[in-house]
Amino acid sequence: MESSSQPLPKYMKALVKESATESYIYKDVLVPQPGQGELLVKVKKVAICGSDITLYKWGEIAKTIAAIPFTPGHETVGEIVQLGSDVPQEYQIGKRICVENHYYCGHCYQCMHGQPHICQNLNQFGHGKGTPYGGCSEYTIVPAKYAYLLQTDLDDSKAAILEPCGVAHQALDAINPIGEDILIQGCGPIGLFAIGLAKVMGATKIIACDIVDAKLKVASQVGADVTVNCKTQNLKEIIMQETSNNGIGRLLDATGVVPMINNCFSLLRKGGSIVLVGLPKEPLHIEDPLPNVVFKSLTLKTVHGRRIFKDWIEPERFLKENKVNTDPIITHDFPMSQFEEAFATLMSGAGCKILMTPGK
Repeated sequence: MESSSQPLPKYMKALVKESATESYIYKDVLVPQPGQGELLVKVKKVAICGSDITLYKWGEIAKTIAAIPFTPGHETVGEIVQLGSDVPQEYQIGKRICVENHYYCGHCYQCMHGQPHICQNLNQFGHGKGTPYGGCSEYTIVPAKYAYLLQTDLDDSKAAILEPCGVAHQALDAINPIGEDILIQGCGPIGLFAIGLAKVMGATKIIACDIVDAKLKVASQVGADVTVNCKTQNLKEIIMQETSNNGIGRLLDATGVVPMINNCFSLLRKGGSIVLVGLPKEPLHIEDPLPNVVFKSLTLKTVHGRRIFKDWIEPERFLKENKVNTDPIITHDFPMSQFEEAFATLMSGAGCKILMTPGK
């Protein structure tokens, strides 16, 4: 086992979910030791995801996607400080990594056919499924095969958000925005990343919709050409005005809100494409399926996670070159000791992408 020249502590601070109750415990735990093929990583930043709120509250959905005990946090960047045995040579002490949190099995049909990100036996970093470790700790264990080696000196705050940025990248790549007008429904972090990436990836006009004016303001700051408040404005009328009554060519739904998805087919032009990124919790229903779907010859795609590691490389380059404006998206950076305030800020809607710094 190879370690950094700096001595490692015996104990560290970590957030831990130990029981089926709301919140986490902030406590001292032993610094883990990496085993075969594993890295010990000193966490620099961790971002809070919407799924982390689900785990924080510990409702019914949490019970299906996570397993107690575990440390949360999967949007993570850190530095390798110790190597287990049999680690590939490119993973060296001092290198910085992010975590591909879709822990694939390597032997199912999808894994054997180039789709490990949608593995049939998927476990997840920061969810207690297959591993108790997560990013909300001073040190964490990451198997090398799930560690994305950063290609640039991208700062830690931006590196921490590459994981959700990669989801938006895969979604846009699935519908090819080059030379197309695009509607992005929902201006949470994924939708905002999609707006910024769509501009870089060749979209002609970007229309963004939401029901919160503050989110629409951020959408304009990151690249939306037109913003629509669906509560106070008629989305279909505006889409038709902006597209010479043809309908929108590309549509990305980042809301998961069933009425929004049900309605979006009527907004598409013939030959258009739609990609679903949000997570609908109820059945979908399409009004007038012949004129709105079949006769339009639409393409419908869905995405889950990031293609490993394709959807990490290009977003890192875009963020490093400042082609995507993340300043309005990253709104807070809390010491991890103030995790209650960090989660409360996100749940109140007062923040967008919230980071935490372990060791503070």
